[in-house]
Amino acid sequence: MLKEYNTIANVEGPLLVVNKVSGIKFDELVEIELGNGEMRRGKVLEAQTDKALVQVFEGTSGIDVRDAKVTFLGKVVKIPVAPDMLGRVFDGSGKPIDDGPEMIADHYLDINGSPINPYNRDYPAEFIQTGISAIDGMNPLVRGQKLPIFSGSGLPHSRMAAQIARQARTLKAHENFAVVFAAMGITYEEANFFMEDLRLTGAIERTVMFINLADDPAIERIATPRMALTAAEYLAFDLEMHVLVILTDMTNYCEALREISAARKEVPGRRGYPGYLYTDLSTLYERAGKIKGHTGSITMIPILSMPEDDKTHPIPDLTGYITEGQIILARPLHGKGIYPPIDVLPSLSRLRDKGIGKNRTREDHADLANQLFAAYARGKEAKELEAILGEGALTPVDLKFSHFVDRYEGEFVRQGDHEDRVIEKTLQVGWELVADLPVGELKRVRPEYKEKYLQPILNERMEKQGAPDAKD
Repeated sequence: MLKEYNTIANVEGPLLVVNKVSGIKFDELVEIELGNGEMRRGKVLEAQTDKALVQVFEGTSGIDVRDAKVTFLGKVVKIPVAPDMLGRVFDGSGKPIDDGPEMIADHYLDINGSPINPYNRDYPAEFIQTGISAIDGMNPLVRGQKLPIFSGSGLPHSRMAAQIARQARTLKAHENFAVVFAAMGITYEEANFFMEDLRLTGAIERTVMFINLADDPAIERIATPRMALTAAEYLAFDLEMHVLVILTDMTNYCEALREISAARKEVPGRRGYPGYLYTDLSTLYERAGKIKGHTGSITMIPILSMPEDDKTHPIPDLTGYITEGQIILARPLHGKGIYPPIDVLPSLSRLRDKGIGKNRTREDHADLANQLFAAYARGKEAKELEAILGEGALTPVDLKFSHFVDRYEGEFVRQGDHEDRVIEKTLQVGWELVADLPVGELKRVRPEYKEKYLQPILNERMEKQGAPDAKD
């Protein structure tokens, strides 16, 4: 039974305080009727014995406490789901914005979802190919993993998000793969870029998009990732699909959380963010994973822009505690014109070895990745020494590692934003690069892999130079 009240006691920011209520529950949906007949929506943020705190989705501007009526609907926010949601674009409240027909729902699901029982979780395993060498080759994405991208203002994380949405797939052709893409607090131009890019490439057919614009209400921004994850859970665990969830930009989400917390006069934590920021983020990130007995899975790539490129800022700091690694975009690489500007040295995929190797990617993958990482780190050290003492201070071997850095960044890391490299191509580029280094320095690769993958490259180079076989 609906409960209607005209006992609004106070309006402050996006919040209403309604007195003399009874039987009101947390998260309950609300309708507010203004004196001129305009209807607005909201939900209960806090319920006490005779008082309710209501967040108004459309804002409280123009609400007159004397003639406004508040109706408590007795239900929570739910999203309609059906297989037909693939290929559709929704706003942050779950309404279609792609000029398509209204959805005929199979189910209506609570956007807050249900936590996965840790006992029923399955360990992340199989490799997901993004087509980006600096991710696939060095810090691979594993099905069921949470692997965030740490970016900064002005860095091309939007281009990367669109590229991953277009290209990501599992290596088994028969598996059903879908992408759920949620964008929060973005401009109209960014939203149009994402939608047009996926439409032009046909990737929209396997994608569900949720778009929350910068001028949309803050409470909708908080609901957007929950809408997206609820859709992902339906596709993964009802339709048994492999789902990749891309959330961009989580910084905008956290700013909305801080705004609402301030309006509620809560005691702030670090840098003004609410003290429950870690808990709130974990309720989103931990909805990813694999469940025993289900074929489907949810893999997540949250993207966040670090304020002032500060990795110790609360948002990247807390995200790093919850997730299994991070991909870090570097401003110096971006300044060199390298796309994607992924800095592989501080980047990390904690589940890397669970998703690569024989019968997953290729037997030599782990050894080659270790060798590339070690060579790049040594080359960076050589470049620092060269900058201080000059090139003449370097040994011939150090010079080779110094030159390796330039080729690695220019050929392995750099690629076009529509260049989709299969894992075999990524590994081949890696072997071509380490072939420039003295064989005796390649200590991270097993001899049988050198013989199988490196020796043919050396032999081919020798033949082109008209020299004897490289073995001789």
